[in-house]
Amino acid sequence: QVHVVESGGGLVQPGGSLKLSCAASGVSARTNIMGWYRQVSGGERELVAVINTAGTTNYADSVKGRFTISTDNAKNMVYLQMNNLSFEDTAVYYCKWWPDSWGQGTQVTVSS
Repeated sequence: QVHVVESGGGLVQPGGSLKLSCAASGVSARTNIMGWYRQVSGGERELVAVINTAGTTNYADSVKGRFTISTDNAKNMVYLQMNNLSFEDTAVYYCKWWPDSWGQGTQVTVSS
């Protein structure tokens, strides 16, 4: 069972940046798929970005050009660099390690 822990959330002004980190333990597979989701209060959890061990990435249209997902395979870490943040990016951000390991979430609040 993979255990996942996120960090790096916080309060940021519009136009600002944050970098989220996700640390996984108990990883045994050599190839993995990892991703970031987000969920606003009362809403559904939506995929933000996904990456595999080979470095192939995919992004939600709403974050393309602003967010960058990356991975350090040797350390079993996944990152989400978020730039030019807007109010609409406010949410709890969750890290997922496929197939079904989730972190507890980290709050990102964009507010002036």
